Amino acid sequence: MTPLSRREFLSAGVAAGAGLVIGFYLPHSGSSAQNHGFAPNAYLRITSDDKVTIVVARSEMGQGVRTALPMILAEELEADWKKIEIEQAGADPALYGDQQTGSSASVKISWDPLRKAGASAREMLISAAALEWGVPRSGCRAENSSVVHAATNRRLSYGHLAAKAADLPIPVAPPLKDAKDYKLVGTRVARLDTPSKVDGSAVFGIDFRVPDMKYALLARCPVIGGTVASFDDQEAKKISGVSYVGKIGESAVAVVADSVWGAMEARRALNVTWDEGPNHDLNTEAVYDLLKQSANGKAAVLYETGDVSKVAGRKIEATYQTPLMAHAAMEPGNCTAHFRGSNCEIWGPMQWPPDVRDAVAKAVGLDPGEVKINVTLLGGGFGRRLDHDYAVEAALVSKAAKVPVKVIWTREDDMRFSAYRPASYHLLHAVLDGSGWPVAFSHRIVEPSVNTQKGFPPVVQGVDVDLPDEAGLIYSFPNARRDYVMTVTPVPPAYMRSVYGLETAFACESFIDELATAAGKDPLEYRLHLLAKDEDIKFFDTTWKTARMRGVLQLTAEKAGWGKSLPAGHYQGIACFGCFGTYMAEVVEISMENDQPRVHRVVGAMDCGQVINPNILEQQIQGGVIFALCNALRCQITIAKGRVVQGNFDEYQPIRMNEAPVVEAYFVASTEAPTGAGEPPIPPLAPALCNAIYAATKNRIRSLPVMG
Repeated sequence: MTPLSRREFLSAGVAAGAGLVIGFYLPHSGSSAQNHGFAPNAYLRITSDDKVTIVVARSEMGQGVRTALPMILAEELEADWKKIEIEQAGADPALYGDQQTGSSASVKISWDPLRKAGASAREMLISAAALEWGVPRSGCRAENSSVVHAATNRRLSYGHLAAKAADLPIPVAPPLKDAKDYKLVGTRVARLDTPSKVDGSAVFGIDFRVPDMKYALLARCPVIGGTVASFDDQEAKKISGVSYVGKIGESAVAVVADSVWGAMEARRALNVTWDEGPNHDLNTEAVYDLLKQSANGKAAVLYETGDVSKVAGRKIEATYQTPLMAHAAMEPGNCTAHFRGSNCEIWGPMQWPPDVRDAVAKAVGLDPGEVKINVTLLGGGFGRRLDHDYAVEAALVSKAAKVPVKVIWTREDDMRFSAYRPASYHLLHAVLDGSGWPVAFSHRIVEPSVNTQKGFPPVVQGVDVDLPDEAGLIYSFPNARRDYVMTVTPVPPAYMRSVYGLETAFACESFIDELATAAGKDPLEYRLHLLAKDEDIKFFDTTWKTARMRGVLQLTAEKAGWGKSLPAGHYQGIACFGCFGTYMAEVVEISMENDQPRVHRVVGAMDCGQVINPNILEQQIQGGVIFALCNALRCQITIAKGRVVQGNFDEYQPIRMNEAPVVEAYFVASTEAPTGAGEPPIPPLAPALCNAIYAATKNRIRSLPVMG
């Protein structure tokens, strides 16, 4: 989920049969168009049969990119939305640039390039029509996949004009529409992928089939970091349909069969001796102890103003912690591979296709160009499918078994042999003046670095590359410091929805409530006081504006009826946070039943700049709230004797339908450039929930999950 910067736009047109192709390029960090040459990331294709095809180079995992991204381009193109068709891009960074679907960045980084690509095509089509009619270009306009001559009302379709337009020069800086003129962007367009998901024709990774395909399951070492010492496959090979049993890598044994059931039976029949390695005694307490011991280590400063060490007054201190967590996507790990000797083809749900391609190529001894990636729909991603272990396994098994193979992970595999949101530990300190307002605030984050443990270097020494997007400070304090102590634990870390945002917000926004309580002030008014002055707060490359956060907080409170009478026994908590360039606030309304919280209502409001599709944004907020509520209430991964304890949803319990609250989603109308929407709803939920619990019980929860 590496932050991307210095976006540049290149466009080029090439004749493609009877069609027009417009490309645009999204370089990854620090690159330039000159370094990459002409390497388009995605294409707009208009053919003589009047079809408008947009190739989307982001993965669809429920967030709506196969609708939202085409809407941006179609808006500037003045295309007939009913004629839009979508194609999913494969993996080719030379052609598509960075294809990582994460960091809530799909719309954010595609906004300008998609607009310019659509506008360039529109201007070329208008020029082509003017040439064909022999009229001044100024008298022509584009509308609904046609060009119209205003004086005579003549009309030519884009399909008719495509070939002629392809021969014209591409505008360097095509005029872009004003927000007030949008016809598509900002409207509630139905998602293009909904019909196929309703009628069952949508193809997720687990649905995909190829002729003569076999199924494989892997027996993996149950201890984190353990390996295969030896195995006996005699009984496994007696199972009907089993065609291959063999060691894959250092820590797994694969069984290949004609059916999933056959592979499961054969795996059960395997007799494997494991080398449990150095983590055989690891437990959850040891992970937390390591974090606490690291808290006094060298810290990297993320943000600092004034000097918190020199401020006198009433001191408030607290520590918070969050647990290991699993992604628990509804579609467990899976991937289909066909190794053919000189090449390998992969089909599966993935968030980072080029990374999968490169990892598979290395594993099977091919060049990256000899590996073809086909991206299916994802039945949930949440960051888990930024890893590529399931694809590498499939390629290795296919190579060993000499057949196309689908590797299937059971739910227990997916839960116990994954990578996890790291546990975290937080130290918070504040100094209050005589009126109870904070004159000093400090927050130390102690947590493993996902990127560093995965082999990606930090932006600067000691700072994980994702922290600038996910650990910003949104309040103005006269003296403040937020720093980070990078730790290493044996548990494999993973990117998980909002990454460091959840932990940072839980600790910070809970502590802000503690300060409000200590000062005897209303939690909303306390926050509004801290945001009262219009200020810009610089945090790495992001400038947070207190006015925008204040607006989101006020909108949320208004819609939630903060301060007004509630049903008997009901209580509210509030929190706000900024991450991925987006401002989010939430109010959680609860009652207490048998000493446990019952969440009745969650009201969330977001300022993410220009909204592309209000339906999709509301779905993002609603889905994010439910995801975050599941994690906050009950979900945690624990370790015992080096093994992950939880294996299925009976032990890693999501909320059930009868527990789901009403979720109201709102957004601030804006013409600012769009920012992220998929992850910002996650961080404020846990602190708002815990603040509501405090309002009800006067019991401060400083460790998640609430019911753990």
